[in-house]
Amino acid sequence: MRKSIHLLRSLLWAILLIIIASSVANSTVNEAQSGLPINPDDEPHPDPNEENYPGMIYIGRHNHHDGMRIGFHTDNGLKFIFGTGFDETHKEIEEKDLHHEHYGPDSEHDIADRAHGKTREQVMHEKRAGKLDLSKGPKPYGCFEEHPLDGGMVPPKVVRVDPFFMDEAPVTNKEFGKFVRATYYETEAEKFGWSFVLSSFLPNAENLHEAEVDPEAEDWVAVDGAYWRNPEGPGTSYKYRENHPVVHVSHRDAAEYCTWVGKRLPGEREWEAAARGGNVGPKNRTLYVWGDEQTTDAAKEYANLWGDGDFPWDNKAEDGWRATSPVKTFKPNLFGLYDMTGNVWEWQRGGKHKSRIVRGGSYVDSLDGSFNHAATLGVRATLHGTTTTGNVGFRCVKSPKRKEEYHWVYENEGSGTAELVLEDENGNRKQRQTQQNQQPRQIEIYEDDDEFDEEVIHDPTKPRPDEMRKRVLAVKPRTLRSDEL
Repeated sequence: MRKSIHLLRSLLWAILLIIIASSVANSTVNEAQSGLPINPDDEPHPDPNEENYPGMIYIGRHNHHDGMRIGFHTDNGLKFIFGTGFDETHKEIEEKDLHHEHYGPDSEHDIADRAHGKTREQVMHEKRAGKLDLSKGPKPYGCFEEHPLDGGMVPPKVVRVDPFFMDEAPVTNKEFGKFVRATYYETEAEKFGWSFVLSSFLPNAENLHEAEVDPEAEDWVAVDGAYWRNPEGPGTSYKYRENHPVVHVSHRDAAEYCTWVGKRLPGEREWEAAARGGNVGPKNRTLYVWGDEQTTDAAKEYANLWGDGDFPWDNKAEDGWRATSPVKTFKPNLFGLYDMTGNVWEWQRGGKHKSRIVRGGSYVDSLDGSFNHAATLGVRATLHGTTTTGNVGFRCVKSPKRKEEYHWVYENEGSGTAELVLEDENGNRKQRQTQQNQQPRQIEIYEDDDEFDEEVIHDPTKPRPDEMRKRVLAVKPRTLRSDEL
């Protein structure tokens, strides 16, 4: 009887000690974790309705009832038909393919190929088990088939972009001048000592036969001393053109300015989603920003293009301008964005250094593509990243704020140490500066490990080394950005 009571008493003491140890451990971890919200799924996203920037337009989904911006608790990006307007297959895409039941990086693969009478299951089966058509030749990753008139993608397809803010108009000479004076920045045209100018704009036309021209565009002449302050070379000035788009800037020049103002260059899908102004479906998708009418009278209200004259010597200036025009001169699109067609080409984020993307067309382009590019909403071209010319500028975009993600990092992973790191909007990592001793807060947690070697002899009074694997709780906040990388 006494033996049974003794065993029961020992069992009760053991249970009590286990409860006390567990509560102490939990309180220690909770105290250490205070101020570190790990994976805060219960925290709300920032409200996009409370975020605004001067001179920028929010591009994203809105509530049809009250016009308020839809928050990040649901899919609030835009789906639209991306690509050239000359390809009629976009009319065979169904409206339901633009709905937001499926979204994410693989959402475009869920859409059936109805243009060729195939279901989604048939399309997926062909992708997985289909045979390679060797007659057409293999296509490299990222292959982009262009339409011959406007350079837009063929065939058009449904894509999705996250919401973003976009500048109302291209960056002007006045705005770029503030950047140069504040940072003493030297553009690449200044470093190279020359830039391309349209042959009909040369101050001394008699020297044209001696000039060096672009082998791919013989109407553009390399002029020594031409850069953004001297758009046509020495003897010319940007004065009285301070509200015109800045030109003679390279892709790097544009990216440096965007970084200085806390913004970035747009992705081309973002750009086209904004340019179409909500006309994104198979029924309301238009060829131009003003509609489908292919006449100079219709175009001159919305875009600075070459017009009906012969290029490059006869510009009749039906729209009032022979070269660049002040921003906001023409009517905006349905989103309130100016100069999305014509005036100057605009640098885009992405591409390769030898093949950077520009969108929008410029004042040298036509309506039908009879010379240069057809200035449709799908117009697209590529240039070398160092190219500077008198008809290429840019505008900026900015991603809205989102809540941050947090992750566990093991101390013995990789190099054996866990560092607290940040990731900027371009995917670059940098060391995070913490408030206490510039070191990341660490919490030692011991956990059981199922992996052990039975042949190893150890002291039974001490825990095995593989049972005491230490891990460090390192918080890596990563702000979610646009999917345009």
